[in-house]
Formats: sequence, C-alpha cells, structure tokens
Amino acid sequence: MSNALTSHTAEAPYTPTTKVGRITDFVDQRVGGSGILKEFGRKVFPDHWTFMFGEVALYSFVILLLSGTFLTFFFDPSMAETHYNGSYVPLKGVEMSVAYNSSLNISFEVRGGLFMRQVHHWAALLFVAAVSVHMLRVFFTGAFRKPRELNWVVGATLVLLSLGAGFTGYSLPDDLLSGNGLRIIDGILKAIPVVGTYISFFLFGGEFPGTMVISRLYVLHILLIPAIILLMIVIHLFMVVVHKHTQYPGPGRSDNNVVGYPLGPVYAAKAGGFFFIVFGIIAAMAAFFTINPIWNYGPYDPSPVSAGTQPDWYIGVFDGALRLMPGWLWNFPFEWEIPFPWGTNTLSFNVIGAAMIPAGIIFGLLFTYPWIERWITKDDREHHVLDRPRNVPTRTAIGAAGVVFYCVMWAAASSDLIATHFHVSLNDVTYWLRTLFFIGPILAYQITKRIALALQRKDREIVLHGRETGRIIRLPHGEYKEKHAQLDEYKRYRLVSFESPKVLPAEPNEKGIVVAKEKRRAWLSKWFFEDRVAPVTPAEHQAALEHAAHEEHADHEALEANDKALSK
Repeated sequence: MSNALTSHTAEAPYTPTTKVGRITDFVDQRVGGSGILKEFGRKVFPDHWTFMFGEVALYSFVILLLSGTFLTFFFDPSMAETHYNGSYVPLKGVEMSVAYNSSLNISFEVRGGLFMRQVHHWAALLFVAAVSVHMLRVFFTGAFRKPRELNWVVGATLVLLSLGAGFTGYSLPDDLLSGNGLRIIDGILKAIPVVGTYISFFLFGGEFPGTMVISRLYVLHILLIPAIILLMIVIHLFMVVVHKHTQYPGPGRSDNNVVGYPLGPVYAAKAGGFFFIVFGIIAAMAAFFTINPIWNYGPYDPSPVSAGTQPDWYIGVFDGALRLMPGWLWNFPFEWEIPFPWGTNTLSFNVIGAAMIPAGIIFGLLFTYPWIERWITKDDREHHVLDRPRNVPTRTAIGAAGVVFYCVMWAAASSDLIATHFHVSLNDVTYWLRTLFFIGPILAYQITKRIALALQRKDREIVLHGRETGRIIRLPHGEYKEKHAQLDEYKRYRLVSFESPKVLPAEPNEKGIVVAKEKRRAWLSKWFFEDRVAPVTPAEHQAALEHAAHEEHADHEALEANDKALSK
C-alpha cells in the first residue's frame, strides 16, 4: 500500500520535448554539467573597471590561438636554403631560408595572410601588456595576500610564459630583426661558464645560426608554451572561483562577502560583448597600423652588424641591460680567464651579469614578494578587500621603483635610436641611462611615497573638515571663509575604512633571545610602516562634526546680527 502511494505521489522525471533538449539532457545525465554551471553561474563578481585587464589578457590569448592556427597552415619552419620567387619584386632571386620565404608568401600571396599576421602580432603585444598591467593592479592593491599567494605565483609564471611565447614567435620568420635577437641569445648562452657552448650547439643544431633553431622554436611556440599557458589560465580561474573575488572597499563590503553581480546572466553577457570589442580593436589596429614589416628587413645574414633593430618591448629590457653594462670599469675588466683542470675558460661577466642579474632581481622579487611582505607584517589573516595604493605607501613606492627600473632598461634598448633621432652623442645617452639605472628607482620610490602620504593627509583633512564647495562668504567682522560640505556616507567610508599597521618591534623567541633574523624583520617593519597616516577614528570624526556645527551656528548668528544692524 505504501509503495503504491509513493509511486503515485513521486514527481515524474523531466522529459525534454525538443531534439536539442533531449541531446542536452542526455549529455547532462552523463557529465553532470548543469550542477557545475548552476554553481558557477551563481558566483558573484564585483563591478570595477580595473578587473577588465584580466579579461583583456584572456581574450587576446583566444585571438592568438585563432590567428595562430590560421598561420600554422601556411608557415614552413625550415632553415633550408631557397631563392625567393614571389610577388615582392625587391627580394626576387634573393637567397633566403624556407621559413622567411613562407613568411613572405603569407604576407603577399595568401588571401588575408598579412592581416592575420598583424592580428597575431598585435594580439601578442596586447596579451603581454594586459598580463603585466593585471599583475601590477594585483600588486598595488594587495590582492596577492592570503589566500592568493599561489595564484600570484601562477600569474608570475604567466608573465614568464608570455615573454617566452612572444620571443619564440617573433624569431620564427628568420628575418634580420629576429636573427639579431637570436644572436643576442646565442651570446648570452655562450657566456655561461663551461656548459654555455654546449647549450648553444644543442639549441641551434651547431654553430650559430645552425640549421635547427627555427624548427625547435616552432615546436615551443605552437605546442609546449601555449599548452602550459592554457593550463595556468585554467588553474588561475579555478583559484579565483575557490577563493572568491576580491573587491574594493565600500559600505557593506567586507572579507566575508562579495558585493556585485552574478556571473549568469549579467557578466556572461558583458564578457561576450567585451570579447568582440577587444577583437574589433585588435582587428582595427592590424588593418591600419603596420607592425613587423619583415620585407623591409630582408633575410637574416650573420655577417653584417645592423643598427636600429630593437626587439619587442617585453624582451627589449634584456637587450637594454646588455647595452648598459660596461666592459671595463676604470681599470677593472669584467671579462676574466678562469683556470680549470682541463683548461682555461672565459667568464664574460659583462654579458652574463647584465643578462642574469636584472632578470634575477625582477623575477626573484616577483615570485617571492607575497611571502616577504607576510614575514615583515606577520599578517596571516585572509584578505578579500583590496587596498587603495595610497594607503600602503611603501608597497606602492616599491612598485613604482620596479616600474622605473624596468623602463630604464627598456629605453636603453633603443639608445641608438634616441641618439640618432635627437642628434645627441650615443655615449652621453648611455652614461645618462646608466645613471638613471641606479638613481631612477630611488627617486621613483621617494617621490611616490611622498605623494601617497600627501594624498592620505588630504583624505584625512577632507573627512574631518568636509569637501571644498567653492562658496566664499564674508562675515560681519570682515573675515572671508569658504563653506565646506560634509561627505556622503559612501565617500567617507572609502576614506576611513583602511588599516594602518604600526611598526612591529623585534620579539624574542621561546628562549628569550632576539635572533638576527628577527632584528632584520623589525628593521624592515620600521622601514615599511614608520611613515604612516592613521585613518580618522569615530571619535575624531564626531568631534569634527560638533566643531563644524558650532562654527556653522556661530557664523549664522553673526550673519543674523549683521542683518539686524543693517535693517536699523
């Protein structure tokens, strides 16, 4: 009886009525995708324009995959010799590699080939730029703090992979520009003591330029690096979902919630439209602005030395470091002969040092900074609300110093063009850039920190005294005053809702001893937090409101007395 009653009262299973519905239901019952989509679609994302840098990076990578697939059908990664017989007359009959010949054919023979080449190149530049700016946004706002340290490492890995993808890509055409870039890489590899020559022979398939480097870079560019980038993107998005999204401070926002809109349908619709906006901008750039005109450079020839050949901006920083490094400093050489049991080996520190030390500083700090700041602050809490950069002046100043350090080396990669375009001495340009290499980051740090502290003081003044209205009144006794208006709740909350950590002095361990490591941490804490502007407390704000009300009442009485005197 109970079984019959249960069978009658049980809800009948859902049966799709359309063919598409039946196919979807069939797949869902075996994959369980509806539950995943339902859970993921409920994820709430905050609405702020700076979060779009990550989307630009993702969409430009998708465009890279699409355009790269098209180019793969026509590109031949061979260094075999041939003679050009295509439609570009200035190069007819010129001896070149098959790779360069196929690149010219893509540009002039394949319908839409030049457009797709330029789409691919512009998308590559935009991808590296978007990833870099996204990482800067994460750094300046403190989004790398617990529990997102590992996601920061994933982002730093994506930066490295994007550099590798860009370098292997622009090296493929085997033109003069890409050949000069490979010549630099060959020199750096050979500067590595003992094993450098063997690594160079392995990469190039013999003495530079060899016969195998293009095909090997091709495998890296179209297979290995994109696969790892795709894996890192999946891991990154998975961690974003697991950790929930960060958000900027504001009323009702805390580490325990996310204020925004759900992924479906709001952000799904926005993301779809934004993808086509990014695609359209890249397509417009590819159609109207020439980039990497390989037919102007000609095939690579290792015999001449050419000026004015700079790599793309994201690799140019390493070329700039090589240009800044001197061979001698006064009477001290940077190239030494080091004896080994099997013979003498040359250590070219002017090459290996310039290539490795700046890169080691940049990427070493990039990968380890979350743990460095966590050690200095002893902050093991979870953070889901972002910092305003002005409220963390030391971190913001460190970031600005790093950007200037990078940009000086980037500018040094074009030192010859700076000299020729501005008609100045190349030596003078090099000396000034060497000075900026050391002085520039220090100036950027000091200036940025002073600006951040000044902005904090201005915020404090606005909270206590209100914003300026531009209205000037004259009191009966002749005094002129500007009327101030109190902030609304939202703006006031943004200006007061931040933490201002104090200096953490050195603490003894369980044995009562202050070890050297703890002393270093205390010194760094003092350097990090000694200059601080505390946020306005509720008591200070209430006192400021009472004072403003008292002044308003006094001014009102004075104006009334003045009116009565005038009426008599």
